[in-house]
Amino acid sequence: MLFSLSSPFVSIGNFHCNNHQNHISPPSTTKLASPPYQYRRKRERRSVITLLSDSMEICGVDSEGKEFDSVQDMWREEIGEEGDETRKTQWYRDGVSYWEGVEASVDGVLGGYGHVNDADIIGSEVFLKTLMQERLVNGGANQHLVALDCGSGIGRITKNLLIRYFNEVDLLEPVEQFLDAARENMASAGSETHKATNFFCIPLQEFTPAAGRYDVIWVQWCIGHLTDDDFVSFFNRAKACLKPGGFFVVKENHAKKGFVLDKEDHSITRSDPYFKQLFRRCGLHLYRTKDQKGLPQELFAVKMYALTVDTPPKIHRTRSKTHSNRPHIIK
Repeated sequence: MLFSLSSPFVSIGNFHCNNHQNHISPPSTTKLASPPYQYRRKRERRSVITLLSDSMEICGVDSEGKEFDSVQDMWREEIGEEGDETRKTQWYRDGVSYWEGVEASVDGVLGGYGHVNDADIIGSEVFLKTLMQERLVNGGANQHLVALDCGSGIGRITKNLLIRYFNEVDLLEPVEQFLDAARENMASAGSETHKATNFFCIPLQEFTPAAGRYDVIWVQWCIGHLTDDDFVSFFNRAKACLKPGGFFVVKENHAKKGFVLDKEDHSITRSDPYFKQLFRRCGLHLYRTKDQKGLPQELFAVKMYALTVDTPPKIHRTRSKTHSNRPHIIK
């Protein structure tokens, strides 16, 4: 990721965003914990100006209760005007600093919610297995499969999930102590044919994956540390790194509306429309989604997105004449 967000955000309650009245009800006083926290030609010609005007309608709130009429207002306050690299660099540096103060353990990277690990892995595995069967030739059988774990933290997802399905997994993590712990954790995991290969101590916004290397790029609880522009830039770079049939999985916390800015760890929890807007900017196609189940109610909702570079085929469902003419019992 940028950062190793493997920890759940505690939800700060509901707020109401009315773009005509520019009103947002302030959030409840519940404090944020550390995070667990996709025509026609005229549509294809949709301009950058239109995309920007869409984002103007995304309003939100921060963890201290401050309201923002637009996401642009929020980013302007946090990282300055466009081109202010000094403030943006500081935003990222402060985020890493927060995680450097967190214990390199499952409970640490999950913000004190280590007990959600099993539910998280089970939900991810069900999603991943379905995608592999649908997207990869023969479900990936008899192929050398490679995955990238973005925001890998201590290697929790690689160890418990990815290494069982992929022959090689590369781990990307900017917090050195987490990556050191990942190396130790992976030393006793996997096998000669299923192993952690590379450990990259690089921030997500600065990383360019190797071209054509990956079947799956897994991005979980980390993309909230990236600004919108860096979010788009990362995926634009990473698209060339997928093999044919490859896909992204993005698994993240979700705000019910707009966004919630965490002032403590310098991350943003985006709503579903906000995510989809950014995916469109990336030129990615939404292949499948799934809600994570089994997490405590006080946490943000978590959603999984499968994203592809190619356009998913349309399935035309027609009713069989044989079936329609079949006799039915009249009830």
